Amino acid sequence: MKTKALQKGSRILVMIAALALPLVLILPIWRIELDAPQYPEGLALQIHASDIKGDVDIINGLNHYIGMRTLHKEDFIEFTVLPYCIIFFAALFLLTAILNKRKVLHTSTLLFIAFGVLAMIDFWRWEYDYGHNLDPNAAIKVPGMAYQPPLIGFKQLLNFGAYSIPDLGGWIFIGAGILLLVAQWFEWKAVKKMTAPISVLILPFLFSLSSCTQKPDPIQAGKDQCHFCKMQLSDPKFAAVILTNKGRTLKFDDKQCLDDFRKSGFLDQNEIKQVYYSNFNKPDQYIPENTAQLLMNAALRSPMGGNTAAFATEAEKSAAATSLPKE
Repeated sequence: MKTKALQKGSRILVMIAALALPLVLILPIWRIELDAPQYPEGLALQIHASDIKGDVDIINGLNHYIGMRTLHKEDFIEFTVLPYCIIFFAALFLLTAILNKRKVLHTSTLLFIAFGVLAMIDFWRWEYDYGHNLDPNAAIKVPGMAYQPPLIGFKQLLNFGAYSIPDLGGWIFIGAGILLLVAQWFEWKAVKKMTAPISVLILPFLFSLSSCTQKPDPIQAGKDQCHFCKMQLSDPKFAAVILTNKGRTLKFDDKQCLDDFRKSGFLDQNEIKQVYYSNFNKPDQYIPENTAQLLMNAALRSPMGGNTAAFATEAEKSAAATSLPKE
């Protein structure tokens, strides 16, 4: 006869989730960072369970000019409700471990997942309203422009780069959900008497993370602007890009502008994830800096005088070099 009691490992995991969840009450759950040339150190909003903190006053001042509503704790019913929801789930998880019943674990897991999904939908709804419901009498108006921050990841908003990601409290919240799913796997394994490795459960989660891997945005000649000199990118064959750790793509006219930007100190070297060059022979493709074969020749005549082209192989570089006049 199959027991309906929880496995010992499952009870431990649920208990850990119950003890960890109250930390979400005091730690920031979500973080939205903004960076622009006029704010080299960036601006940040930290969303807590019962408050919104960070550079709120500065961001409210910027919002006033473009017609976005200013942010005030009192305007969000979520800051009143969310702490009670977190306390409820912490108590529910503790009760689940004490009652030691499989059905209670199933119910707790489903409720927690449903709450997480509803919370993200509510967050997206707020971001949409925040970015689209603009004051028509604002000092700065861009026809057709909306300022909705990204739900997660990076998005360019005029000259601001916006980056949205869970903060420490958010990762604890997500971690509690993962602990419940692992506990569910233990129970499923016990019932089915199967020996499938735990990777069967966590692979979808890992795959979802890998699918979020950022790649640099493609160069759009005649539309994109050089991040350093602010001139329009005219020839993608010579372009270079920086991909930051936050997933932002910084585009440059050529290697000269890229080098000047790196020397300027506007971006800490530790914030650079990868540097790419456009493939001279296939401008729609990028070549990582550590594998690019660079050819410098005045006859290349790149937009800003860097006169440097990147090739995927040494053979391609040599072929291009032979077709150019010797310096």
